[in-house]
Amino acid sequence: MTSTRQLWDISAPIHHSSPVYPGDTPYRQVWTASIGPQCPVNVSTIEMSPHIGTHADAPLHYDAQGAAMGGVDLAAYIGPCRVIHAIACGPLIQWQHIAHAITPDLPARVLLRTYAQAPQHWDDQLTGFAPHTIERLADLGVQLIGIDTASIDPASSQTLDSHMLVRARNMRVLENLVLDAVPEGDYELIALPLKLMQADASPVRAVLRSL
Repeated sequence: MTSTRQLWDISAPIHHSSPVYPGDTPYRQVWTASIGPQCPVNVSTIEMSPHIGTHADAPLHYDAQGAAMGGVDLAAYIGPCRVIHAIACGPLIQWQHIAHAITPDLPARVLLRTYAQAPQHWDDQLTGFAPHTIERLADLGVQLIGIDTASIDPASSQTLDSHMLVRARNMRVLENLVLDAVPEGDYELIALPLKLMQADASPVRAVLRSL
């Protein structure tokens, strides 16, 4: 007898009122064809920033010479991961906020939950990563970090210290995850970006599966 592995959808819904970084392009959808006597299908055109909703940052986002999303190896976006709760920890995730979940068998992917409930509007007080936390995770072999906020840096940051550290350590980033219903623990992550050959980011349909 085979048991069914539980699945968690950790993707944010995308629609016209989805939160967007101030100045980015919001989600817009226009119907260019509609089912009717002269047309058998619905067809739409979508315009949006690739940073809306749950998304992967490409190196091009924070490195002028970095790879666009379509050129990034997919291996980091699928495999064992650990979800760690650091709910309401303040403006930056410090090492002490996650140390309780760090063990010798830490997977190469770590996702952080900071919200008790994912916000429905832009949060200019979002929690980011302290750079030294990223540094220590990288030293432990972590290749991908994810977070349930819109950025791994504070919204007001002009230097993007955590993004710069991710660049230096050749790590990958997922942002705007929805981890409200996910207990701490280990899972399989599947969060593949689109093969956008010139884009600085890509939407992902991120899911977790029980091991």
